[in-house]
Order: sequence, then structure tokens, then C-alpha cells
Amino acid sequence: MKRFALLCFLFIAHTAVHAQLRLPKLISDGMVLQRDVPLNIWGWATPGEPITVRFKNKNYKTVTNTTRQWLVKLPSMSAGGPFTMEIVGKSRLLLNDILLGDVWFCSGQSNMVHQMNIHDVTYANEIAEANYPQIRQFWIPTLTNLQAPQADLPNGQWKSAVGEDVRPFSAVAYFFAKKLYERYKIPIGIINASVGGTPIEAWTSEESLAEFSTLKATIEKNKDTTYINSLSRRQQTNTNRPVPPVDLGLSGSTKWYDAAYIPKGWHPINVPGYWEDQGIRDLNGVVWYRKEIDVPASMVGKPAKVFLGRIVDADELYINGKSVGKTTYMYPQRRYSVPADVLKAGKNLLVVRVTNNAGKGGFVPDKPYCLFAGADTVDLKGTWHYKVGTAYRPLAGGNSAGGINAQNQPTALYNAMVAPEINYGIKGFCWYQGESNAGKPQEYAALLPALLKDWRQKWRQGDLPFLYVQLPGFMDYNYKPTESSWAVLREAQLKTLALPNTAMAVAIDLGEWNDIHPDNKKGVGERLALAAIKTAYKEAIVYSGPLVQSATVEKDKIVVRFTNTGGGLITNDGEEPSEFAIAGADKKFVWAKAKIEDGKVIVWSDEVAAPQYVRYAWADNPVNPNLYNKEGLPASPFRTDQ
Repeated sequence: MKRFALLCFLFIAHTAVHAQLRLPKLISDGMVLQRDVPLNIWGWATPGEPITVRFKNKNYKTVTNTTRQWLVKLPSMSAGGPFTMEIVGKSRLLLNDILLGDVWFCSGQSNMVHQMNIHDVTYANEIAEANYPQIRQFWIPTLTNLQAPQADLPNGQWKSAVGEDVRPFSAVAYFFAKKLYERYKIPIGIINASVGGTPIEAWTSEESLAEFSTLKATIEKNKDTTYINSLSRRQQTNTNRPVPPVDLGLSGSTKWYDAAYIPKGWHPINVPGYWEDQGIRDLNGVVWYRKEIDVPASMVGKPAKVFLGRIVDADELYINGKSVGKTTYMYPQRRYSVPADVLKAGKNLLVVRVTNNAGKGGFVPDKPYCLFAGADTVDLKGTWHYKVGTAYRPLAGGNSAGGINAQNQPTALYNAMVAPEINYGIKGFCWYQGESNAGKPQEYAALLPALLKDWRQKWRQGDLPFLYVQLPGFMDYNYKPTESSWAVLREAQLKTLALPNTAMAVAIDLGEWNDIHPDNKKGVGERLALAAIKTAYKEAIVYSGPLVQSATVEKDKIVVRFTNTGGGLITNDGEEPSEFAIAGADKKFVWAKAKIEDGKVIVWSDEVAAPQYVRYAWADNPVNPNLYNKEGLPASPFRTDQ
């Protein structure tokens, strides 16, 4: 009887939890609702339970259906607030500080993820001065689901761009919202659903990937929980992994970071720089770096900061034997806080334990490397000394551990991070992604339109504005005409402008050769805002740099015409246009001469008597793409030899 009573209690408690009046996480205090469109307010309650939504002195009623769901439609309303909203069923919920304005769904991979906090040096003033209570962000946590679209999020809340609360804002989305708010003075809401290192297919629904046979097969396979569980078990029981090698720097009685350690057998090496470029061949493993620096008395007894640029892949920094910071992967810039009691006047020992798993390891060039406190700075660039702690052995027969990374699987992020929001009214989309698909750019040319059409269909608000960022320059400069998968992906992005109500922010000039996460997020966000002003707000502005319109062969020259020339074509350095290459029928490209004439670019080369094709800025990272319009916006890379 006691067991029966307990089961009855648990059943009643479970039923009560699921019957309780509940709202999706997105519909909560501080939310921004989309102005000028009918709005959905929805949630869950007991089947048959009457629900009343009270908003702006009006009541909207419905009844919960048999699957415990309810939804009411509110009419279009103009911008304003703050307002309260009351939802009444068998219980009562009250939402406060609601605004009506424009809501943008911002998504993509790490360059959309990157928060103001990550760029807190570059944007220190913007963070310190942030006081925009009507700019708000709802940050969606990283979530995956391989089986089906989800109805809600496990957590999340709206935050205003005020004080320290601006730090978690996506930097691109913040500067986008700020420019729009300053222009229109209406509330701007950002729903940020983005995850670093993820491919576009992970953000697309199953229905819209039906024509991609390989992806469709993967989706079906991933729905098999037995298969997924077997991968997990294989990872847990795999015996082919070698025993992690011993790191000599941590194995002795005196660790290599200890101030009492006496170094023997260390070699000089330059920082910044990769160790493969300095005499250490093909080493994946752990390399220790050490350097003694002189610290003036004026820096002692106060908090300090260390900038260690970027390090590939992971690192831990020790100062005078104390660990002061570590990072587990390659992309963040290293900016470590040093407690006030760590530094001393005179000699101080810096030791960095660097772990690299693949490719070149070490300190990325052209980044800041310094120690500073107050008004004093100590330069950390120059000669350090190194010693190898351990060298990893290649896996025999490759890595047979199996397993998958759920966030990279087709439709996994759509199911968990996009589907819960499709009832929520929005103004449009901002998309910054493509790096993870650069290895298959031809496929991306079909996947980007598929995602665009998919999201528009799911939101059921017509051809919502779709704004996106063309990939910036990245990787090594190449001083001869070359092929480039990044250029082909940019071309796929350029061609997507053929779809209605789309706009692209050209960012070829905003990249960094050695950082897939360039620091200039403000430029990207503000160019997206220009795209919105043109596309969503229908203002007659020049929002983009020149876009190729046609290329006509005229005797021994090619005449290139552009749209979006604005006040006219210029170069941003006052020189003749560079980064143009031409070819004849053989498609062997050579650098060309170019000049701006009558609003066109004339291109030729003495080496090509009968030119047929022209390219501009066709590289992973073109050296000097200097063609702009007078509005200061760069031309998009292009080619005519598809």
C-alpha cells in the first residue's frame, strides 16, 4: 500500500508539472516583440484549459488543445513600451518590461558568436559607455538534437545593452543593432543562435535537406539511437588509443614552471612565431617556453595584464611559478589578468606550456605580446628559450575511436536552436557563416539558398529580409594568381543575391591573415546595418560596395561594369586598381593592369593578346583589394570563368 501511495503521488506530481501554465523561454520579462506584424503568444497548459492573454488593455482568449498547447494571435502594433503582459489560466503569469520594436534573428558560427567581452580591448570604450536599455539580446545556449525539432529551450533570458550586461552580446549583432537604434530610435531585439565551427547544414531543417542525398542519409542514420549509443560505447571502450606520453616538464620533482627549477638543455626561439618555422620539424606535442623579464618597481603591487597574442593550440601561463591563466583551444586571443601579488621588482620568470595537436604550433605573429600595469608596459616579443616536454606519436592506423560531433551534424542545430523560435515574429535574419564549409564551396552554393528558403518558410512571414556577411580575407597572402576555395565560397555568397530581399555585407577588407576571428567586428555589424537600412527599411542608400554586372571583351581589353557604384568608383589608396587578373581561352591567369574610366574598370595585360576571362581579388586572402565606391565600401571579389 505504501508503494502504491508513493506511485500515485509521483503520478499526480508529474501530471501537475506538465499541466502547469507555462510559456516558452523566449516569451519572458524584457522581451522585444516585433512591431507592425500579427504576433503569436503561445505556451502549454492542461487540455481544455481556457487561457486569456491581457496586453495593452485588451484580452485575447483561447483554449488549450489536447496536446496541452495553446496559442493566441495579437494584432499588429506600433513600436513602444515598456508594457506588461498577463497570462491567466488556472494560474497566472505576469511579464514585465516588454518592448515593441524590431527583432532580428542572428545566427552563424564563431564570428557571429564572438562576444563583446572577447574584444574588450578593441571595444573598451564601447563597453564602458554602453547604455542602451532598448537594445536587448536573447542568447541561445549551444544545443543539439539529432532526432526532431524541439518546442522550447531549456533556459535563456533577455538582457539589455547596459553596463556589464553588454559583454555577452555578439559583437557583430551589437554594432548592427546600435546603428539601427541610433537611426530609428526604436527598440531593437537580437535573438542570437550561433555556434563556433559549425557547418550550414547543421542549421537547416530536415525537409530542406531532402534533395541532398548524402546529408539526408546522415540524418536518417543519426535518428537511430542504437547507432548513436554504439558510437558512444566505442569511444568509451576504445583500446587503440596510445597512453598519453609523459610531459617531462611536469614529471620531475621540480616542475619546469617552478622558480626553483634550473634550466638545462634549453634552446633559443623567437616569439612570436611557429616552432616548425624555427628548426622544430613536424612536432605535435608539448613545448615549454621561458623568458626572464625586468619589471620596474612602478608595476609592482598592482593588478597587471598579460597579452600573449594567439597560441596554437592550447597554453598555460606561469609567472614566478604561479599559474595565472590558460586556454584550451587556439582561437581566443590570450589576455590574462595577473594578481597584484605576483610581480616583483627586478627579474621575473614567465613560463608558457604550449600544447599543439596538428599543424604548426606556437605563437601567432602580428598580435600583441606585452605585460602592462598602470602606465607601464614590458614588451614580451623577442628571444625566449624552449624545451620539448613531449612529442606525440602518430596513431597507428589512424584514429579509430569513432563518434560524431553532434553540433556538426545536419539539422542538429536547427532542431534544438532554431525550431523553438519559429513562432516568434521577427524583422529579418542576419547570417555570418561559411568558414566551416569552405572545403566544399560548390555544395555551399546550393546549401545557402536552401537555408534561406527554409527559414522563410518556417517563419511564415513572407520573404523576410536575409542579410549575410561575405567571408573576409584569411590565411597566407599569395603573390601570384591562384585557385581558392574561399574565393569560390564568396562567389556562392555573391550569387545568392539573386534571391529576393537579400543583401550581402562585403568584408574582404576586414579580415586578418593569421586569425579566422578578425577583431574588426564593428565594421561588419555596421555594414550589415547598411544592408538592413536598404533592404528591410527601404531607404534609398548605397549599402554595398561595387558588385560585378558584366565583363565585355573589347579587342585586347576587358571592360568591367558594376552596380552599387554610388558616387563613383575609386581606389582606397589612390593607386590604380589592383588584384585584377585576366586569361585567354587557356584560362592561365596573369596579373593585369587596370584603370578606372567613365565609371568602368578597363583591364588588360601585354601577356594576353586575346583575353576572355577576368578575376578580381580571387584568393583566400587577396593582398590589396583596393577597388571601392566613394561611399567607402569595397568591391566584392568575382570571376567570369565559371
